[in-house]
Amino acid sequence: MTSHTDPVHLTAALVRCPSVTPVEGGALVVLQDVLDQAGFTTVRVDRNGVPNIFARWGERGHAATLGFNGHTDVVPVGDEAAWHYPPFGAEIEEGWLYGRGATDMKSGVAAFVAAAVDFVTATPPDGAVILTVTGDEEGRSTDGTIALLDWMAQAREAMQACIVGEPTSAKVIGDTIKIGRRGAMTAYVTVNGTQGHAAYPDRALNPMPAVALLAHRLSGHVLDAGTKHFPPSTCAVTTIDTGNAADNVIPAATRMTVNLRFNDTHTGASLTDWLQQAAAAVAAQTGTRIGVDVRISGEAFLTPPGALSDLVSRAVRAETGRQPVLSTTGGTSDARFVRAHCPVVECGLVGHRMHQVDERVWVQDIHTLKAIYTRILASYFAAAQAPASAVLP
Repeated sequence: MTSHTDPVHLTAALVRCPSVTPVEGGALVVLQDVLDQAGFTTVRVDRNGVPNIFARWGERGHAATLGFNGHTDVVPVGDEAAWHYPPFGAEIEEGWLYGRGATDMKSGVAAFVAAAVDFVTATPPDGAVILTVTGDEEGRSTDGTIALLDWMAQAREAMQACIVGEPTSAKVIGDTIKIGRRGAMTAYVTVNGTQGHAAYPDRALNPMPAVALLAHRLSGHVLDAGTKHFPPSTCAVTTIDTGNAADNVIPAATRMTVNLRFNDTHTGASLTDWLQQAAAAVAAQTGTRIGVDVRISGEAFLTPPGALSDLVSRAVRAETGRQPVLSTTGGTSDARFVRAHCPVVECGLVGHRMHQVDERVWVQDIHTLKAIYTRILASYFAAAQAPASAVLP
């Protein structure tokens, strides 16, 4: 297959767009122009000021429809003076392309767009290719991929399987793909006592011993020993804040934040119950009043090893010579939303430089990722057209 679309050039064009969440910065305009020229049907699916784009090549509702999900928004630059290269300059030096979003994940988006455009142009498949790209993955994620999936349901658009282009590799491209993610949730705990003079503790109710006791119980509790595809769940106290500037005053209240990463042994609801029960026990023991407010970022999910992960693994092995590890490690991604729509696997670049000062991507890896995505596209549609058909659900 002859390659025409340069994924490095497209990555650089995207990196030059200052698309810090939720600012679009021109990134989706760049993508829409490329996709429109290749014959994709594109629709902006903005919601509540969040920019999103849907694109489809081929017939709506085709039984063989492969999807891709990604994002063009990036985290803030931080201290720009600490950068050796302009954060939105997309400069290439000694084989590295520098810039915010170079790794996470404008290169992944560019690689798939380049692969998809060349694939449907050179060998139009009997099927459809869908891309869903959001500008709200690094933010609250309430009006990004969720909005795209809501719109797709209303428009009767559907993916049969989906690749998410997050940077999944650990050390070298192709060493790891993700078949699931741990759940994530944050608990905001408020412990209320009674303010008083430190010299007369009997006239006050100090919330500090209570928060310390609760922190010890939560962080010391073993939630589980892990499961077949997931490591043990964790509960980490991330901050305790009292804001007490006086050394002779017992404070009226203190606040604690707890972050949990959990496997498929639990749900957000079951862990919320556990937190509330632990808080109630400490409140009863200490006489304080403890409130727990929980925000669940995503539930644990797994795409069981099978047809989709096998297809992706074969493509990675063919292009890199590596057999990827099937992993569920790391933080959250928008795959947690896609998984309710269709089977999903994450496959992308090496991620250890994402969000850093002088974020950068190895240029050759972008070409390799495009080749992996091209092989995934070819293999998916070849399987769908084979007798006794679909390898994939």
